[in-house]
Amino acid sequence: MSSTPLPGIGVRYDLTTREQRPLSVVAHRDGSRTLSAYRKDDPDACALSVRLTSGEAEALIDALMPAHHSPSLLSTTELGLVAERVELSATSHWNGRVLGETRMRTETGVSIVAVLRRAEAIPSPGPDFRLAGGDTLIVIGTREGVEAAAQILGRE
Repeated sequence: MSSTPLPGIGVRYDLTTREQRPLSVVAHRDGSRTLSAYRKDDPDACALSVRLTSGEAEALIDALMPAHHSPSLLSTTELGLVAERVELSATSHWNGRVLGETRMRTETGVSIVAVLRRAEAIPSPGPDFRLAGGDTLIVIGTREGVEAAAQILGRE
């Protein structure tokens, strides 16, 4: 699966099934989701697109992956928090800079709880951690804070 930040919109997640069927999910900033399936013979032709409210998306997630099958899944919505993945592009302004320069916690109130880099996970990166294009940052905070963090991290 790959992800693409969509500044001002959210994040698009793309995957291709074992049967070579392209699928995408756009995670909108307001919590809604758009699920799209594309034609096998023409991956640019959308065969189905469904916009789901955040509640409908949660119900679909529960149907696809019941919580009892994933006991380590962190559910933060009841606490008013969200956790999201934010990917840094190769041309990101933050590529090669240290995390502290983003002023993420000061500006947005969110915490960066981990960085995924290639096949490695770096938990609790400190302010001197050097970011790189392609890094995926796991951020947690309020919906508004996460949206602001994605805007800051999407800077090119």
